Amino acid sequence: MTTTATTVAGYALRAERVSRTFGSGAGEVHALVDVSFEVPPGELLVVRGPSGSGKTTLLNVLGGLDRPSSGRVWLGTERELTAMSSDDVLAVRRDEIGYVFQSFGLVPVLSAAENVEVPLRLRRTPPDERAERVARALELVGLAGHAEQRPYELSGGQQQRVGIARALVSEPRVLLADEPTGQLDSGTAGAVMDLVRELVHTWRVAAVVTTHDPDLIARADRVLTLRDGRVDRDR
Repeated sequence: MTTTATTVAGYALRAERVSRTFGSGAGEVHALVDVSFEVPPGELLVVRGPSGSGKTTLLNVLGGLDRPSSGRVWLGTERELTAMSSDDVLAVRRDEIGYVFQSFGLVPVLSAAENVEVPLRLRRTPPDERAERVARALELVGLAGHAEQRPYELSGGQQQRVGIARALVSEPRVLLADEPTGQLDSGTAGAVMDLVRELVHTWRVAAVVTTHDPDLIARADRVLTLRDGRVDRDR
């Protein structure tokens, strides 16, 4: 499988002084405050911080699930996600951003292959191409022999591998993962994170992953620490 995760500049994703405030007046909550950073293709950026530091809010803004109160999000240098219409944001989320969820997010009545196929159906990819890409994605995550199994027939680690295959089958330029190993034991979590890192480097995807697990943080190419909605450290 080839990847379309390319950009004419040095980064695939950029946050520029992003802030997000909820509520108003005395009840305002500043979830994000002037957050700025860039992620080049092929980099695994881990965002860490205590509960309530703004990690999930940041991912929602980066992925177009929420709009910032101020600031801008760019895909490369050529397109500003935060200036797009709702329809254009939906198209970007469908075609260019892959998501991995802590709760796996699989459809229980669908097989592993059918779950991976969902993004391609939304894009109206031709059936023959869908079948080929799904098979390759499952092979990449080590589940070629589990294509017909339902989620309840798979272990937690296998379910998350299906989620990773689903996130990458559309060949996105950006991968977002919110505590993707939060429901896994430490050994399985490490294996899943190693897989994510390998695929990010191989496919040149810009990945932003939130976690508080020090073993997973150690696998990052770069670590961004959030505290009270602000960037406390970027290394």
